[in-house]
This record gives sequence, C-alpha cells and structure tokens, in this order.
Amino acid sequence: MPSSPYWMPALPLIAILRGIRPDETLAHVEALVDVGFDAIEIPLNSPDWQTSIGLAVRHFGDRVCIGGGTVVRIEDVDALAALGARLIVAPNTRPALIRQAISKNMIVVPGVATPSEAFDALDAGAQALKVFPASVYGPQFIRALRAVLPPVPLYAVGGITPENLGAYLKAGCVGAGLGSQLYQPQQLVSRTIAMARAYVQTFQESAA
Repeated sequence: MPSSPYWMPALPLIAILRGIRPDETLAHVEALVDVGFDAIEIPLNSPDWQTSIGLAVRHFGDRVCIGGGTVVRIEDVDALAALGARLIVAPNTRPALIRQAISKNMIVVPGVATPSEAFDALDAGAQALKVFPASVYGPQFIRALRAVLPPVPLYAVGGITPENLGAYLKAGCVGAGLGSQLYQPQQLVSRTIAMARAYVQTFQESAA
C-alpha cells in the first residue's frame, strides 16, 4: 500500500518562534520538545534566523521537525535546505517555491485563503495546507473548505488561542500553527512552557 503523500506529526501543533534570537533559541526549543512538540518553525523575519535555525537543527533536528516560516523566496528554500531544515512554511501559495522545496525532500506547508489556492498548492506537491489568517475566516470557512478538499491536513494559523483551538479542530483542522500566544520575543521560558502545555491540553481534550 503506498504511503500517504500528506504530512501530519504525532502532535499536529506547529510552534512559531517569530522574533527569537540565537541566544534564546535552544532554551525555548528544548522546552517545547520536552512538552511534546514535534514541529517548530522560526520565521525568516526573525533576527539572524540562519544561526537560530542552524542551532535548532544541530541540537534537536533528530528529534523534531525544524524549519523556517514566512518563506517567500526560492533562494531561501535552498538556504534552509543547506542548514538541514526539513520544514518550509509559507504565508502564501507559490507553486514554484513549493516545487523547489519538494525537490529538496522538504515538507512544505503553504498558506491558502481560497479553494483555488488550496488546489494549486496541492497540484504543486504541498503535503499540508495552512489556512491563513484563520481568525479572519473562522471555523465556518474551514468547514466549507474541508468539504471540497481531499484528505490533506489543514492547519489553522493566525489568531489561534487555547480557547478557540477546539473550534477549529471541530471544523476540520488537524492542528494549528501557534504564534504570538505561544511565544513573544524575549519572553521567559516558563511562559513558553505554560502556554505550550495549555495548547497541548486543549488538543488532547478535543481529540478525546
């Protein structure tokens, strides 16, 4: 039986560490790994993202899927592949970028806001889709989009909190990308741990 072309980690919650600095990276990534996260992205508009992603890959790349977010240029796909990153998360749908990531044996999760974008991304080889910004469209849009798509994993990204995560899961998302509610630049590691646990608890309760 052929393996699925889609991607969903054991815990389908993607930690987004936007704005993290290299000197903070290892402590926060370790905290997330210890809580049980399987996928972590460092957006490319973070300071010195190359160093941060390189550190994360070297120390945790054999345990979790590390990658870059807000990836909009094909050359950045190549740079991330050279760092050993395995995950590409984009805010938009660009078939050429998706195909480049696939050619590098990377997982790519592009952002979509319409059924047309979703099918274009799938035709280019995307293994999962993120609905972005999810808070603008809401769970009803997720439900409608889910009805016309193949069984590709959908992630809600943008404005997802522990309080509303369950509604998106119920509507048809397998998980979510977690941004400023999970991590803000220079916050204490203890805050990252507390928020990570809150999200995991909500996810587990919704899946029960």
